[in-house]
Amino acid sequence: MTTDESPRWFKSSYSNNGGDCVEVAVNLIASRGVVPVRDSKNPSGPVLNVPTGAFASFVAGVKGEEFSAV
Repeated sequence: MTTDESPRWFKSSYSNNGGDCVEVAVNLIASRGVVPVRDSKNPSGPVLNVPTGAFASFVAGVKGEEFSAV
């Protein structure tokens, strides 16, 4: 994998309702050490590059139900 690789965006399979979704590009984990995240409704908008450790902690927290419903 090269460092100039473009993100390959995908949404969760649970995002089939066309609502408020985010997309991630996990193909850049090895080459850049980040997980890019963007708003699926605004693909040309800003991208957050989340460090892999922080993203993994977030996912673990979601799976462990550590966050209260808003």
